[in-house]
Amino acid sequence: MDIDWRRNNSLNNFFFNCPSCNLDSHVIVEDFLDKKLQKILNVKAEKLNHAINKGIIKFFQFHGTPALQFKKDVIKIEAGTVIYFKEKIEVIRGFPKIRRTLMLSPTLKNHFKDKIIAEEKMNGYNVRIALVGDEIVALTRRGYMCPYTTKKAVEIMDLEDFFNDNPDLVICGEMVGTDNPYVSHYYEEIGSLGFRIFDIRKKLSNDPLSIKDKQEILEKYGLPAVRVLGIYSVDEAPDKIKKEIKEIGKAGREGMVLKDPEMIIHPLKYTSSEAHADELKYAFTYPFDFGRDFLFSRVIREGFQAFENEENEKELQKRAHQLGESILYPMIDTIKNVDSGNPASEDMIIDIEKEEDTEAFMRHLHDLGVYAVLLKIKGKKAVVRRIHQSTTDKINNFLKGGLY
Repeated sequence: MDIDWRRNNSLNNFFFNCPSCNLDSHVIVEDFLDKKLQKILNVKAEKLNHAINKGIIKFFQFHGTPALQFKKDVIKIEAGTVIYFKEKIEVIRGFPKIRRTLMLSPTLKNHFKDKIIAEEKMNGYNVRIALVGDEIVALTRRGYMCPYTTKKAVEIMDLEDFFNDNPDLVICGEMVGTDNPYVSHYYEEIGSLGFRIFDIRKKLSNDPLSIKDKQEILEKYGLPAVRVLGIYSVDEAPDKIKKEIKEIGKAGREGMVLKDPEMIIHPLKYTSSEAHADELKYAFTYPFDFGRDFLFSRVIREGFQAFENEENEKELQKRAHQLGESILYPMIDTIKNVDSGNPASEDMIIDIEKEEDTEAFMRHLHDLGVYAVLLKIKGKKAVVRRIHQSTTDKINNFLKGGLY
């Protein structure tokens, strides 16, 4: 439940029954921000108050416990950061944005110092798993606790020993597979649903463990990691990565994240042409929901990748055809579908143990502002249809003669 600060400035009871806050119901939230939270986050109280008044920081209830969610970055605190006020204050920082390299040769030499470790970037959705009180929770990138992901994460992995020994660490990874309700993608080694870990970070500071420390701790607890594709010197990396990314693309996989072994230098990501095409196909299946945001960045990536690869006319023509088909064909299919009286929609399949699992997932989608309906439950599978209303409404308007 969100609490609208702008409509309710008297939140005297919000932190009531929060022993770690050292506050009672007569102390207003501003006092808490001024006296305690700014010290924990190392962010001035006026910045926090400003963000609350702008709706950038939201109050909500998590299983009856007060919490804060950061919708956007606030100074150095990342979007997706969530703060829970349980027996102690739990801060789970948002996953930092990873910038992208368009030109490998100059960028890698300027950015990295010595060695570069290339890990696979998988096509799924970003999840942080952490211990909150005595409960393991899975957070999506924006900081929402997803009940489906939380349940599946503890089914897929044995996390109890890890969090018993490391309560102040956060597992960062990718939920992948064909039964992934957010991004469905087939991986032969995954099948219907799986999880791959790419980072382990400290809760409050968000500092990542080094690659070596991460690998050792994952091996110790038997937890699954993303593939290491190679370890390169800075000088050899561009040519090696160009070859590797072509193989990744041919295999229908997404790309790689390039990392400093000590994780002191920020990682970079680099993706295949085939991944760009797949993203565009999805975006232009629902052009008025995603198309504009997706188009420019993917076209830019394609242009620089083709230039750096020194592609000949035949190779450029192949890339151009792939790019154009990714945009035009799915959009035409959607226009035909809406013209025949159907909404622009996609079906999501989730594994369930009981009907309550579906209800919890539907409530989660509603909290995200997603319009979805339950189509059917058959055995332990539920089919949920997501309606892309903007695309549906605008196509219908244009088909009836509306102006663009």
